[in-house]
Amino acid sequence: MSTHKIERILVLDDEPDVTELLQYKLEQAGYRVKVLNDPLEFVARVREFEPDLMILDIMMPELNGLQLCRIAQADPSMKHIPIIFLTAKGESEDRVTGLETGADDYVTKPFNTKELLLRIANVLNRNVKPDEPSGQKRIEIAGVLIDEDLHQLRVDDAEVVLTATEFRLLKLLMERKGRVQSREHLLVNVWHYDTDIETRTVDTHVRRVREKLGPYAHLIETVRGVGYRAVDI
Repeated sequence: MSTHKIERILVLDDEPDVTELLQYKLEQAGYRVKVLNDPLEFVARVREFEPDLMILDIMMPELNGLQLCRIAQADPSMKHIPIIFLTAKGESEDRVTGLETGADDYVTKPFNTKELLLRIANVLNRNVKPDEPSGQKRIEIAGVLIDEDLHQLRVDDAEVVLTATEFRLLKLLMERKGRVQSREHLLVNVWHYDTDIETRTVDTHVRRVREKLGPYAHLIETVRGVGYRAVDI
């Protein structure tokens, strides 16, 4: 008997035509899918369905995708579920805002379903632990402790919530302390993207991680014109 896990994807968009198309394409690709058209049902349905990934429209009445992303991040049962925004807002600043809110990826409408499926697979694969050892399980620099087994960051012994992407980024920098990591290298190793994806994505996430490190923000040092490195503080 196969033990392959069928990943669950929750799709929320107030346009039924969009959710109908996505449900068909995602189920055809082998995913189990739950679609919603009412953002007010979000919290209850997420807890009931327990998705492995969520696709959220941004521009919706009553509750928009950005607000729902913040709700998910504040809820212990949802905070580790990766999110892809699907939206008609395609300007660079809109994309940055979406990433700063905590999304793992951002796809604009009209979208290519093949590209969306690839991005979904990339995000899901990033959250699967590899078979080979991934380095140190616990890393501590000054008052900052990151624990891979617990998927937890503690700053001065207080737990700080990170998204899955933020956790991978900080862990990589800390386990390679003192070694400069270029933005392109981080995109490939944290996001698993090709290097033609805009490097501004890295800068956005580094800024968010620094904010969460509080008094230890300078643990992540900018190497001008190259990238970032973690340093002793």
